[in-house]
Amino acid sequence: MKKTTSPQKKVSARKRLVLLDAHAIIHRAYHALPEFTSPKGEPTGALYGLSSMLLKIIADLKPDYLVACYDLPGPTYRHEAYEGYKAQRKQIEEDLSLQMERSRDVFKAFGVPIYECPGFEADDILGTIVEKLTSTKLGTGTSTKLGTGKKESVDIIIASGDMDTLQLVQGKRVQVYTLKKGINDTILYNEETVRARFSFAPTSLPDYKGLRGDPSDNIIGIKGIGEKTATILISTFGTIEEMYKTLKKDKERFASLGVTPRVLTLLEEGEEEATFSKMLAQIRRDAPIIFTLPEKRWREGLEVGDVLSLFTELGFRSLSERVKVLFGAPKQATAEGEGPASGAEVDPRELKEASIALWLLHSDTTNPSLDDILTFTKKRTLGEAMKVLRAALKKEKLEEVFEEVERPLIPVIEKMETRGIKIDRDFLAGLSKTYHKELAVLEKKIWKQAGQEFNVNSPRQLGEVLFEKMGLAVKNHKMTGGGLKSTRESELEKMRDSHPIIGDILNYRELQKLLSTYIDNIPHMVDDEGRLHAHFEQTGTTTGRMSSSNPNLQNIPIRTDLGRAIRNAFVSDEGYTLVTFDYSQIELRLAAVLSKDEKLTKIFKSGGDVHTAVAAEVFDVSLDKVDREMRRRAKIINFGILYGMGVNALRANLGTTRAEAQTFYNKYFSDFKGLAEYLENVKAAAYRNGYTTTLFGRRRFFEGIRSSIPYVKAGAERMAINAPIQGTEADIIKLAMIHIDEYLRKEGRADDAHLLLQVHDELVYEMKTDKLKEIAWQIKNKMEEVLPLQKTNGIPITAECRIGKNWGEIKPLILT
Repeated sequence: MKKTTSPQKKVSARKRLVLLDAHAIIHRAYHALPEFTSPKGEPTGALYGLSSMLLKIIADLKPDYLVACYDLPGPTYRHEAYEGYKAQRKQIEEDLSLQMERSRDVFKAFGVPIYECPGFEADDILGTIVEKLTSTKLGTGTSTKLGTGKKESVDIIIASGDMDTLQLVQGKRVQVYTLKKGINDTILYNEETVRARFSFAPTSLPDYKGLRGDPSDNIIGIKGIGEKTATILISTFGTIEEMYKTLKKDKERFASLGVTPRVLTLLEEGEEEATFSKMLAQIRRDAPIIFTLPEKRWREGLEVGDVLSLFTELGFRSLSERVKVLFGAPKQATAEGEGPASGAEVDPRELKEASIALWLLHSDTTNPSLDDILTFTKKRTLGEAMKVLRAALKKEKLEEVFEEVERPLIPVIEKMETRGIKIDRDFLAGLSKTYHKELAVLEKKIWKQAGQEFNVNSPRQLGEVLFEKMGLAVKNHKMTGGGLKSTRESELEKMRDSHPIIGDILNYRELQKLLSTYIDNIPHMVDDEGRLHAHFEQTGTTTGRMSSSNPNLQNIPIRTDLGRAIRNAFVSDEGYTLVTFDYSQIELRLAAVLSKDEKLTKIFKSGGDVHTAVAAEVFDVSLDKVDREMRRRAKIINFGILYGMGVNALRANLGTTRAEAQTFYNKYFSDFKGLAEYLENVKAAAYRNGYTTTLFGRRRFFEGIRSSIPYVKAGAERMAINAPIQGTEADIIKLAMIHIDEYLRKEGRADDAHLLLQVHDELVYEMKTDKLKEIAWQIKNKMEEVLPLQKTNGIPITAECRIGKNWGEIKPLILT
C-alpha cells in the first residue's frame, strides 16, 4: 500500500480532478477531533478536521479541479428497498448536524462546487461523476468536456473516509485517497493496491459484501459466511452471479476450494440475500445530475481573503497560517503602496501595543499577529489599525486597562526576560541520572505486570496490552479517531482503581514529562553565563493572566516531590539571594471583595483561616473541632465553587457519594448566600452582555454562553463564574510588577533587585543579600497596596515573603 507523504508528480498536460466525499470526511473528523468551539460558541471540531484535510489534499494532490459531493437528509432508494439499511446507526448528533450544514461555507470559501441529489448518497454522486468522465476513453487517461465544449484528459482521485469508494477504482485513472487513521494518516489506492489488500478487483467489492455483509451499514450478507470464505469465493469467481452459475453446475469445484458442506448449504439457501446485499453495497452510477468540469481550474478563482475571513470567524488561527504558506497571504496596501502586509517593516513596540489592544477587545484572540490586527481592523497599515483600536478601547471603556496595566508592563517584562534566572546544571545532571534510573525501574515493573515487554510510550502498544491482553475496561471510555480506546491521561485516571499497572503508567508518564520538558531540556537552553531566558507573554491567555514558554516555567508541577525538586535547580547568583513574594489566598479574598458576602468578609477581617472557617460552617462544628480531613474537603469545596464545579465534579474530587456532595453543595450556598447570589449575577450578566468584567474593567468575552448547544453553554457559564475573580487577580499582580519596578527605579535600587519570574500569584526576585530586608519590606508593601483597604471593604490583600539560595528551598521571611 502506498502512503502519501509528499505531493504527487504531475503528468504532462493531463489534469487532475479530486472528488471530495464530504459526508464521510466530516464524519471522520467529528469523531477524530476534540469538541472545539468558535469564538461565537458554535461547534467546530468537524469543520476544523474538514478544513485541515482539504488543505492536506490540496498540498499533496495538487488538483486542477475540486468537487464536493454530499448526502441529503431523508431516505434514499436503499432505504426504500430495505427498511433496515443503516438502521443500527444512531441519530446524528445535533452539533454534528450543525457542522454538516456549516461545512458548505468552507467549500464556498474555497470556491469548490457542490453536487448532491435527493434519494442518492454521496457515494452515488461520486460514482455517477466517475461514470460520466470515464465513459469516453482516451488512451491511458479519461476525457470529458469543459464548459466551453473542449475535450480534456482528466485523472480522478476520490478523497473519502469510506472504504466503499474503493469499488470505483480503475487502474491508475481513478484512485481513492482515503483516511487510514485520524485525519492525517492517508493512503492512495490504485487498482494494484486494492488487489493486494483484498485479493480481487475493485469492482468485486460489492460482491464480497454480498456474501460477507457489512455491519456498519446493516447489510446482512449470508449469515455464517465470514471474511476468509468470502475472499476465497470472490477472488475465484469474481462476481456473485458467476459463483452461483458455477455452483449450480459444479459443486465439486467448491469442495476443492475448501468449502464445507455446511457452508455450501448456506450459499445455496442464501442466494437471494447475497444478491440483495450486493445491490445495497453497489455504488450507483446513474444519479440524475448534470456534471461538467468548470471552465477555470479551481485555484484561478480562489479568493484567499474569503478563506481567511471564514477561518477567523471559526477561530482557526493555525489553519490560517497554513493557508498563507500554501497560497500566500492576500495583498494589503502599506504606507508605501501595494504589497504583502506581513512583509512591511513595523516597529516592534508599536506592534506589541496593537496586539495588546486587540486582545483586550477580543480576549479569545490570544497573542494576535500583525495579520490578525489588520484583518480585525480592516486597515492597510499598523498605524491606521492602531487608530481604530484606540477608538474601540475608548468606546468599550478599556482605555484604563490598556494605559495603566498592560502598556506600562511591556518594559518590565522585557527586563525580566533579559535578566533571566541562573540554572544549576550540575544539579539537573544529577537529577536526570536519578530520574532515568527510576524510569527504567518503573518500565520493568510495568512489563512484569503486563506479562510482556512493550513500548510504554506507544499509545497503540499500550492500548493492546491494557484493553486486549489484560481486558481492562471502564464505563464511557472515550475512543480515538481511529476507533481505538484512548490511552490519554484523563482516560487512564478513570481506570486508576482497576489495576495497579495504571498508577505505575501514570507515574511513568509524569516522570518522563519532567525529564523531556525540564530536566534534560533546560541545560541546552541556558546562555554562556548559565542563565535561562524564558519568554513571558502578556496576551497569552483569555483570562488576563500571563503565560510562559521556552520553557513553560509556570507549569512546573509542584504538588509532587518529583516536580518540586526541579525548582532546586533555579538558583541565585553570587552575592544575591532569591526572594519570592506571593499573594495569600487571593482568589478567595477577591471572591469576598467582589461578592461582599458577610461571612467570608468576617473570616478575612478577623485573620482566620478561611478553609478551617468554611469547614466549620459546612460540617456544622466549632472551629476547634475541625480536623485535617474536614479542612481538606473544605478547601476542595471552596475552589470548586469558585470554578463553577457542579455536584458530580464535586463528588469526584471529594471522593464521596453524590448525595453527600449535594448536601455539601447546598449547605455551602445556604451558609454563604452573598457569594451564591454574586455567582448567579455573574452568569446573568455574562449572558446579557456577552462578557464579564474585572474590578479594573478588563473584559473576558463568552459568546458561547448564548449557544443553543447545552454543553457549550454550560462550559461558558462555568468559565464565566471564575473570570472576574481570576481576571482581577491577574490585574493585581501586573500592577504590582509595575509599581515595584517604578519604586526600584525612583529609589536607585534597580541594580539591587531584579525581577526574574512571574508565576501566577508569585513574583521571584534576585536581590543583593546585604540589601535584602529593606527592599523586601518595600516590595511586600507595594504588593499589598495595589488594592487598599478602602477598596476592599476592609478585607486585607496580603503577600508572603520567602527567601533561599534556590527556588525549591525557600523559607518564610518575617518582615515588620
